[in-house]
Amino acid sequence: MNADRDTLASAARDPDTRPRLGWTLLALVLLWPLLLLAEFRPWALFEANNLQVMGAFLAGFLPPATSTEFLGLLLKATLETLAIATAGIALALLIAIPLAILCTRALAVSLLGPGPGRLGGSVLRTAGHALLTFLRAIPEIVWALMLVRVFGLGPAAGVLALAVTYGGMLGKVYTEILESTDTRPTRALLAAGAGRCAALTYGLLPNAAQELTSYTVYRWECAVRASVIMGFVGAGGLGQLMDQSMKMLNGGEAATILLVFLLLVVLADELSATLRRALA
Repeated sequence: MNADRDTLASAARDPDTRPRLGWTLLALVLLWPLLLLAEFRPWALFEANNLQVMGAFLAGFLPPATSTEFLGLLLKATLETLAIATAGIALALLIAIPLAILCTRALAVSLLGPGPGRLGGSVLRTAGHALLTFLRAIPEIVWALMLVRVFGLGPAAGVLALAVTYGGMLGKVYTEILESTDTRPTRALLAAGAGRCAALTYGLLPNAAQELTSYTVYRWECAVRASVIMGFVGAGGLGQLMDQSMKMLNGGEAATILLVFLLLVVLADELSATLRRALA
């Protein structure tokens, strides 16, 4: 009886328990000096003086501003933010889609068999990956700082800054999503003489469309949030209005702007869910 019980206990025991525990302990050992280097001290949040300072700061955000004049400015800035984010993502797609098609190995005709084009195709894919790395390595705030000096204060600098940085991010993730799906239909289409666009449309997109759409909407949401940071350097939108409110120590206006950002995030979540259901 005891032997049967021991056998059942041994069978129920997860054989990966010890390796997982070992990797967890190793991660903690490596993480601790990094936390010390970053001066990570969350317990400071609960010190009496700090709680008092944070409470006073948050109290300045109440009540939210609701004056007609400010709400008019807020509506204009919200529409400008949505225009910046949407136009920036649209231009980013013009960068990301061609580079993703170029960098996706499953769409490489030269890899179907031996031939003179293999080296050239490899060079082009490497160059495409390098360009995507360069585009996403430079934060959008840096592009915005440079482009504001070219276009002046306003949304044009924000649109182009988002397009460049997010073009690199979207292209990188699109490539990974396309390469992580089942590539056998795509290879069969290419081997039968189909072009890259046909292989992409009928071989990869049916399985990857939901994930691609979800990530694109998420990046649009990130673009809306990024407009706050770029607004501080004069790139327009809600960020610039937030900068003005904070400089004037008007917490009520800042609270209303934050509520609008919350609504925009909810809108992005609903849009993503709707598109995913439509593509299911």
